[in-house]
Amino acid sequence: MSELHENPSSAVTLPPPSSSSSPPPPENPSPPRFDPSRTIGIIKRKALIKDLAAVYHAECLAYCQELLELQRKCDEPYADIKVSADLRKETMRPPKRHKKSS
Repeated sequence: MSELHENPSSAVTLPPPSSSSSPPPPENPSPPRFDPSRTIGIIKRKALIKDLAAVYHAECLAYCQELLELQRKCDEPYADIKVSADLRKETMRPPKRHKKSS
């Protein structure tokens, strides 16, 4: 074991970290120049997005209307049953005070 400590050249040494391994940060590129020919494409895409949003909105409204109608149809039978059940309860309720018999 003493041989390992006496001979430092046999030990594995790591090379010092070099700054060349990481690339330098890119310089700030100048902003792209305004290109009027791209404006037409941007306007067309914006119009397509608006049309798509309008169609989607109309479809959502149609589904909401349909759901509302289904909910009303679903609640109709229960409303009739509840009303008739409430009437039966009211007619069958015993009086709070008993009459005195004489």
